[in-house]
Amino acid sequence: MSFTDTFIHRPVATTLATLAVALAGALAYTSLPVSPLPQVDMPSISVSASLPGASPETMAATVATPLERALGRIAGVTEMTSSSSMGVTSISLQFDISRDVDSAARDVEAAINASRSLLPTGMPGNPTYRKMNTADSPIMIMALTSDVATPGQMYDVASTVIAQKISQVDGVGNVSIGGSSLPAVRATMNMPALTRANLTMEDVRAAITSANVTRPKGIVEDRSHRWQVVASDQLSKAEEYKNVIVSYSNGAAVRLADLGEVTDAVQDAFNYGSTNGKTSVSFVVFRQAGANIIEVVDKIKALMPRLKAMIPAAMNLEITMERTITIKASIDDVQHSLLIAIALVVLVVFAFLRRARATLIPGVAVPVSLLGTFGVMYLCGYSLDNLSLMALTISTGFVVDDAVVVLENITRHIENGMPVMEAARRGTREVTFTVISMSISLVAVFIPILLMGGLMGLLFREFAVVLSVAIAVSLVVSLTTTPMMCARMVRADPHDHKPGFFARFSEGIFLWIQSFYAYTLHIALRHRWLTLCSLLGIVGLTGWLYVTIPKGFFPQQDNGLLIGSISADQNISFQAMRDKIITISNLVQNDPAVAKLNASCGSDSRMGGPKNTGRVFVALKPLAEREPMDAILARFRGKLSKIPGAMLLLMPSQDLRIGGRSSRALYQYTLMANDVATLRSVEPKVRLALLGLKELTDVNSDFEDKGTVTRLVVDRDACARIGVTMQSVDAALNSSFGQRMVSTIYAPLNQYRVILEASQNDDAGALEHVMVRTTSGKLVPLNQLARWEAAPAPLSISHQGQFTALTFSFNVAPGTSFAQATEAVTETVDKLNLPEDVQRIFAGTAGAFQASLNNQPILILTALIVIYLVLGILYESFLHPLTILSTLPSAGVGALLALYVFGMDFNVMAMIGIFLLIGIVKKNAIMMIDFALQTERERGLDSFQAIYEACQLRLRPILMTTAAALLGALPLAFGTGVGSELRRPLGIAVVGGLIVSQVLTLYTTPVVYLFLDSLRLRFLKKHHISPVTHPVSAPAPAAL
Repeated sequence: MSFTDTFIHRPVATTLATLAVALAGALAYTSLPVSPLPQVDMPSISVSASLPGASPETMAATVATPLERALGRIAGVTEMTSSSSMGVTSISLQFDISRDVDSAARDVEAAINASRSLLPTGMPGNPTYRKMNTADSPIMIMALTSDVATPGQMYDVASTVIAQKISQVDGVGNVSIGGSSLPAVRATMNMPALTRANLTMEDVRAAITSANVTRPKGIVEDRSHRWQVVASDQLSKAEEYKNVIVSYSNGAAVRLADLGEVTDAVQDAFNYGSTNGKTSVSFVVFRQAGANIIEVVDKIKALMPRLKAMIPAAMNLEITMERTITIKASIDDVQHSLLIAIALVVLVVFAFLRRARATLIPGVAVPVSLLGTFGVMYLCGYSLDNLSLMALTISTGFVVDDAVVVLENITRHIENGMPVMEAARRGTREVTFTVISMSISLVAVFIPILLMGGLMGLLFREFAVVLSVAIAVSLVVSLTTTPMMCARMVRADPHDHKPGFFARFSEGIFLWIQSFYAYTLHIALRHRWLTLCSLLGIVGLTGWLYVTIPKGFFPQQDNGLLIGSISADQNISFQAMRDKIITISNLVQNDPAVAKLNASCGSDSRMGGPKNTGRVFVALKPLAEREPMDAILARFRGKLSKIPGAMLLLMPSQDLRIGGRSSRALYQYTLMANDVATLRSVEPKVRLALLGLKELTDVNSDFEDKGTVTRLVVDRDACARIGVTMQSVDAALNSSFGQRMVSTIYAPLNQYRVILEASQNDDAGALEHVMVRTTSGKLVPLNQLARWEAAPAPLSISHQGQFTALTFSFNVAPGTSFAQATEAVTETVDKLNLPEDVQRIFAGTAGAFQASLNNQPILILTALIVIYLVLGILYESFLHPLTILSTLPSAGVGALLALYVFGMDFNVMAMIGIFLLIGIVKKNAIMMIDFALQTERERGLDSFQAIYEACQLRLRPILMTTAAALLGALPLAFGTGVGSELRRPLGIAVVGGLIVSQVLTLYTTPVVYLFLDSLRLRFLKKHHISPVTHPVSAPAPAAL
């Protein structure tokens, strides 16, 4: 008794085992997390450091460089980028995917501590770091608005209450707040008044610092009691600071209020945020690695009533953007595609078998196989996402194949008069090796994907595993449940049974197709050299199409969210920048496709860049209520180009983001050199060259070197003569113009700062009023010891791998492929003859595309080699695997032609479609060759008669399995719902490849079989080797 006979004779056990698999899979399905794409954790760490008042050049030289030298020595760092602007340095570290981020964090902390002695002593604290995932995008944006409260008051509530509570939600990784800053007491000193009172800003700083202290006072006790000692030593409001005595003049106290204004304001005045045109404080929420986006967002929504109850009634908290809407719509759409695919596959089986009871058998095999796959997905920690559900949708055409092959063979024996039980046993045994060969060789296709490294390997590993598991489960079902059901449900038609109209009509069509195929096949076999030449022509056409067709990377997704970067004149003031933000926000908000808009500018935690930049988040209306993303972006380009002095560049938010550097467009091209001067000399001509390329749009550069600086040239000899130190000069300037934090106010829920500044800090003439004190106590105007000169200065300095860098960001013009754009950039820049020390690389997504472009041929070749090895082992032959692999060029040419006709790039999704075709198409050849070898072995026919008969005998299952796979891919190829832009390239490649290969391989496979068999016989004859006769049970091995 064979393995399959056991299940045929034990229907109850087989039925219960099948139900157990289905039930376990159904339970697992309800527990699977939901996400747009498989969880891709790019181990990344962001390091931040501040030195208030320091110029970008100072930050780059004294902060960024020492940190980079220490951080660059950490094992596993694959990319290190930094950006230094006024008072702030941010360093982004990306690690190898295999590196544990917690271990990397410990190394980062050690590197920061090791470099601490090389950092400036004036830093307010040690550099900080946080773990991040650069491949992730925001899951939610919230806004806090009020008609009464000030931005500082809203930020205080946001920081102390809302952000704290949201951060405590399980699954939330980071909450970024922007639009304002914490409340603070600002002491704005009148410089002439200070001069009249014989005081300097340093005197005021010392007075404020000594007036506001919080130190332990101790306790007092007697024999029976103990008392804590407290004092009114802390000042918390502006009114209290006004009475601080700075000095005495002629016996009268000179108070802080006599020297300027003391107000309750904000810590950083150079911040602005708005939501739908209304002043706001915003929150950008990111998830933790592996967290279920849907669950996290639902938990935050459930928390909203409590949050609203905890904040003042005058404030309004609302959600302006959430990713779950488009994620749910996309997942629902692909689930509908899955159901449609299952229904189409079952209808195909019914159309060929014309028996409802027989159709029920694959109708059970398909959902059981899919449910079993859900169970394995749960055990592997996978999620319901676009790729895994795509794998299941396309697998409907695979999982039915094994059941169809077994069912068709058993049905054929029953129709020939064999008893049902014997037909089930014999029919299953005859095709057991066939279905095992098909399944193993199909799984082998995905071995290169499973072994693929880098980001693409992580992204598509889940896709490959899900497909492989579905195929493996379907193999088990087809050899256990399917023959058992056939033995109980399939019956021969009675002799007096009269088929219905549909059965007669469909059978007539099939018989005509079979007759036509037998006639044309005979011609192809008699003119096999012509057929072989045609096959060679197809191989050449496939190669030409692969070279010619435009290449892409990852399809651009329409997630309903646009992220914009506003860039204004490099010398623009904060007030003017805020006006630009308001103008641009109003223009974008009035567009009919826009639902909500959030905008901000300034030096909040989300910006970390030059003060002439701003950030915009645009939430679009549902896809059914607006145009596609490309049309909206084109309309915005026309509108926004009319705004003088500012530029807004919008790009669609993507679920997959590559690269640690923030940019104003989707793709980046980076130049690196040893110094800023070299980059300054080449930047204009490279920028003009890229702007002239028709393949690019939205070209911009992060090289901000046209700012102005008022440089103080100090006469050191004069300072030395009168007793003025450089330290006192720096301190006077910092206290006057640096928004210097001179004291801290401790409150129960937060800590607030006291800011000291000059009243004319927005006027260049204020420099003339700065006074410094000599060692003798005399005040001297600083302009007597130094002269002022204006000079150009960078607003920010970027590093890449410790080299000074500038990055050009760009988008691809409509109708242009990504490959065409990158080729145009490379050719154009090569013609500029840049200095040899200027390095050039594509960064971020563009860099990943370059790597994937180089890997595509290697992956396809590896897949072919793996399949050849597997088939060679299964068939114990060197030649038969070549016959099977000869089917692949026709599938490749069909896929590439379909992509060309529909105007699509050959991107990674289309490449996965090619891998699927490699697995699907070779199944036809396996079914032909298996039966041809079996016929030669059992009946002694020659190879011509054997393959001719096998092709006709296996035509029905070949047509059934191909039609099932074709219809399983149709919902992916022609779907129009949310997320369809991700699925269409794969579906179209599969559909096109199947249509072309179905026609061609029915003729080329038998011709190649005969050609290789003739070579085998010649080899045996030449070496005087007799053909080996194998037992009937053998899987048809050959001598070669």
